[in-house]
Amino acid sequence: MNQQVIFIDDEKSIRDALGQTLELEDYDVTLFASAKPALEMLDSQYPGVIISDINMPGIDGIDFLRQALAIDPELSIILLTGHGDISMAVDAMRLGAYDFLEKPFSTDNLLDVVRRAADKRELVLENRDLRRELEAQSGPGPRILGNTPQMKQLRRILSHIKDTPADVMIHGETGTGKELVARFLHDHSVRQNSPFVAINCGAIPETMIESELFGYEPGAFTGAQKKRVGKIAHANGGTLFLDEIESMPMSLQIKLLRVLEERAVEPLGSNKTVPLDIRIIAATKDDLKQMSDRGLFRHDLYYRLNVVSVDIPPLRERKDDIPMLFQNFTRSASTRYGVEPPSINLEQQQKLLEHDWPGNVRELRNLAERLILMGDTTTLSDSSQFSDAPLIHTLAERMNQFEYTLLSDALKRHNGRLKEVQAELGLARKTLYDKMKKHHIDKDDYKATS
Repeated sequence: MNQQVIFIDDEKSIRDALGQTLELEDYDVTLFASAKPALEMLDSQYPGVIISDINMPGIDGIDFLRQALAIDPELSIILLTGHGDISMAVDAMRLGAYDFLEKPFSTDNLLDVVRRAADKRELVLENRDLRRELEAQSGPGPRILGNTPQMKQLRRILSHIKDTPADVMIHGETGTGKELVARFLHDHSVRQNSPFVAINCGAIPETMIESELFGYEPGAFTGAQKKRVGKIAHANGGTLFLDEIESMPMSLQIKLLRVLEERAVEPLGSNKTVPLDIRIIAATKDDLKQMSDRGLFRHDLYYRLNVVSVDIPPLRERKDDIPMLFQNFTRSASTRYGVEPPSINLEQQQKLLEHDWPGNVRELRNLAERLILMGDTTTLSDSSQFSDAPLIHTLAERMNQFEYTLLSDALKRHNGRLKEVQAELGLARKTLYDKMKKHHIDKDDYKATS
């Protein structure tokens, strides 16, 4: 995606010339003849650079600067000045402008300033994302582990939607962690102190699921001797998680749709509705759109649930996360069972990376548990599930994995302290950072936990 630039100047010839110059450098340029419409386009998430002339009718460059920085004080704004505007431009720098250019300026000078301003804005937004992610990951409740780009993007999405009132649809293969994601959304949202109610639509007999969800009044059916509050009403104020939503009987789907639309539930045997303040998170391993096209799932319910969609990548698509995840699972199991965590050698790590993991993260966690429980009586190398895995043959692949293992092992020994890792491996600081970035390694994942 090309870097965005807003350019504001009341002189059309300058707008067109400078806009063309920036477009030739692959910037996505939006031109404005005045400041007001440009201000309407800005928000705290604007990812680009703003260039504005100072002398303009209506809102001049200085007034524009003040109003833009009120929207976000870290916007990258460059002002263009005439010869007599230098003192004004210096004042603008004190107000928070990124830089100013005195007319006439060279193309190279302009592009250099824009490039640096764009880099700064990108860094500002990255740091904000990291702070939000750190707050979520360091707070109480579950953590979404992984350093691959797919998992970083997933955490960004979850951080962005956690407090939105919209219902959420989670897509993911069996074992990818759909309930973990649902709990993460709840535990890091404004609803965290209210109930989180999970129900597996495929695990409850069809004859019972209606009464489980909606509850019932005494005498509603044979055997209903006293009032029962259903799962939906029990989740009031909080979150209702419907796992395996594709298994919900068609007869109940219309009733759930009514709950979603009216935000109220009517228990069986009652004529009164109970108003709800509830967020519903549904999860599925199937393609509900395809199921609805085949008449196996209601179209209207699918579209009502799919307001916000979250996709969890399978483990085979983020294999660089496997060593860190396996280490985390063995460490957790070791603590739970009171035994020392085992050491995994390079050959065993390679077998972990070669496997396709059809059971995803759940399969990896179960293997870690089995290794802790059975100790020396089982090894990764003789586990039947890895026996048919193809070996990595190329030198580049072997060297890449060896480098990752050296870095990971050193970080583990030194609990994520980079200075000690630098000293042990004889690496310059920048070299170490570059290699960690290459392998998607985060030092925080190796810090000792109490």
